[in-house]
Amino acid sequence: MKIEIFDTTLRDGAQGEGISFSLQDKLAVLQALDDLGVAWIEAGNPGSNPKDMEFFRIAQSRKLKTAKLCAFGSTRRKGMACKDDTILQGLLDAATEAVVIFGKSWDLHVTEVLKVSLEENLAMISETVAYLKDKGRTVIYDAEHFFDGWVANPEYALKTIQAAAEAGASRIVLCDTNGGSFPDRITGGVTAALAAVTPVGAGLKPAPTLGIHTHNDSGMATAGAITAVQAGCTHVQGTLIGFGERCGNTALAEVIPGLELKLKMQCLPEGNIKKLYQISRQIAEIANISLPDGMPYIGNNAFSHKAGMHADGILKVRQSFEHIDPALVGNDRQFLISEVGGRSIIAERAKKIDAGITKDSPVTANLANKLKSLEAEGWQFEGADASFELLVRRELGKYKALFTIETYQVTSEFPSPLSNDGKAARLSASAWVKVLVDGNYEIAAAEGDGPVNALDGALRRALIRFYPELEQIRLSDYKVRVIDGSEATASRVRVLIESTDGVNTWNTVGVSGDVIEASRLALVDSLEYKLIGDIERRFKAYL
Repeated sequence: MKIEIFDTTLRDGAQGEGISFSLQDKLAVLQALDDLGVAWIEAGNPGSNPKDMEFFRIAQSRKLKTAKLCAFGSTRRKGMACKDDTILQGLLDAATEAVVIFGKSWDLHVTEVLKVSLEENLAMISETVAYLKDKGRTVIYDAEHFFDGWVANPEYALKTIQAAAEAGASRIVLCDTNGGSFPDRITGGVTAALAAVTPVGAGLKPAPTLGIHTHNDSGMATAGAITAVQAGCTHVQGTLIGFGERCGNTALAEVIPGLELKLKMQCLPEGNIKKLYQISRQIAEIANISLPDGMPYIGNNAFSHKAGMHADGILKVRQSFEHIDPALVGNDRQFLISEVGGRSIIAERAKKIDAGITKDSPVTANLANKLKSLEAEGWQFEGADASFELLVRRELGKYKALFTIETYQVTSEFPSPLSNDGKAARLSASAWVKVLVDGNYEIAAAEGDGPVNALDGALRRALIRFYPELEQIRLSDYKVRVIDGSEATASRVRVLIESTDGVNTWNTVGVSGDVIEASRLALVDSLEYKLIGDIERRFKAYL
């Protein structure tokens, strides 16, 4: 069975808190989703703002491989003919093959929000669908608040989707707009809807495709979407990584693997599911958000193992502690390094540097002892995979420093001298560093929003002449934790830094009694990890 995947990252997803796409962002997301192979991309409301209209104008010239572009809008306004409604004219001006129209299924919304009669609402749905279909558009009808409406007034809720079906909508999508429906309600609503729009008797037009659109306000968006498919829906709407209004939309990156890998339903072109991890991260990067580590299938921790017993089991029989092979979605297994992990985990992680290492190798025992000693000092590597890899390289003698910081200085000043313009006083910070690379010295300085930001800027500015690829790196997360509060402000601190080059993400750690020095240690590891990885990839390509 084939399932249509409809992504609304650019419309419903853009309604999530903190999400703001520029025009170029929207075009980049469009390209990424088409590369993944979704069937439909809903890209915004062309009548709501000039940016969306400009997007649709540019998108007309883009050759999409698999996806069809949709514009989004509402049914005609009350008391107005479709031809006079500027929203509907904006949909037509977008020149997309398909349009998505939402209308009311819950009588509460009809009488109390729209302030129209139940009969007028049915006319608004029917006339809008018929008008757009007559203009040559494929019409996808979103039945807003369908499940709440079906519970409150089942007869009327079903009449609204029948009106859309009879007017020519090719797809009718049942929306759990408030996100409060449990799977049993989803099943009941889908079953009733299928019966309502399926023609009985000869000579009747084919039934429209039935779809599902769930929100995550009760934590059941994924369950609701999969339940709906099992009940008969063959069209699934959501946003790829789940962001959207309030608690978010259905995360398609969770639904697609469930349907493809577990229910054997085809959602993407053959083999494209292996792109899921990478494209999900690409869209998170465009949206400037961090993908949750615990997100199923595509999170960094989705296939992470920490306990020694788990690691031992997974190395013997994969299925013992993993529900799928992580490679199926483009993810990778991780063994988290800690004092409870045991030598099996250490050896498995060290194999990335030297494939001949086993849990009985002397280097594994040395690493285990060093790890315990470092953790006693406050170091923690389970969330700092890059720093651990550098530790392994040093132990194996496969590490050479690519640069040395000869000296550095960081200063903070309040109020900032930049605040003399009459604006509120703020903290300013500056840093300068002197680095040594292959016998050559470089000195650089930078200002920043804080001392760590300034140090990061100065260090990369000093190194950029030698390593231009560092221009790609930015810090995506920064955490500080006091290890032992007994010494109050003199306590040792652990700094965790997450870095990205726009494609890959890695984590490093530093520990010191000085937060700047702890940050420096983590920053140096971050840059060296990136550089060593790039050098090795170039060397392998050369060979």
